[in-house]
Amino acid sequence: MPLGTNKVALFGVAGVSTGDVVLLSTQTASDSSSLDFTSGITSTYGEYIFKFYNINAATDETEFTFQCNATDSTSYDETITSTVIRTYQQEDDSGAALSYLTGSDQAQGTAYQDIAINIGNAADESLAGEFHLFNPSSTTYVKHFYSRSVSQQYAPTAGEHQIAGYINTTTAIDDIQFKMSSGNFDGTIKMWGVK
Repeated sequence: MPLGTNKVALFGVAGVSTGDVVLLSTQTASDSSSLDFTSGITSTYGEYIFKFYNINAATDETEFTFQCNATDSTSYDETITSTVIRTYQQEDDSGAALSYLTGSDQAQGTAYQDIAINIGNAADESLAGEFHLFNPSSTTYVKHFYSRSVSQQYAPTAGEHQIAGYINTTTAIDDIQFKMSSGNFDGTIKMWGVK
């Protein structure tokens, strides 16, 4: 069945359609301090997917991060518990590793959560990836999330980050902000809703 111009089918096992993904918002940063999604996160969708395209940091060796607001909050300081894994391979083959990043996880912390670390700021260095937020409008459960991204790091190094956790509130989440831990950035973030 045809889908609208802002819809794509999700296919599971054997090509069975499992739902619709609807593009809700596109924001582009141009030497911006943050990209804030402050509308469109409602009970209409059970999952929200944010995709990152060519995120280029102005400051070398910095982190790409996020934080959220519960309804009626404006401080971006929700309580997060998270886990962070990184793999990397250096261009000159001088090092590679799989590691758990204790410095990037949180245990009931209210800081901005790292999505990727050590991003380079050269003209050809950038980050791409996606972030999933589940049932943000629930007033019963905490809000689970996970993210997977790849970036050219400052070394230069190919770095992959996998982050997962939950925002420990039963109040609905209706805002999310993405920013660098230091300095501005360029790039595009798109937000989809999943029914």
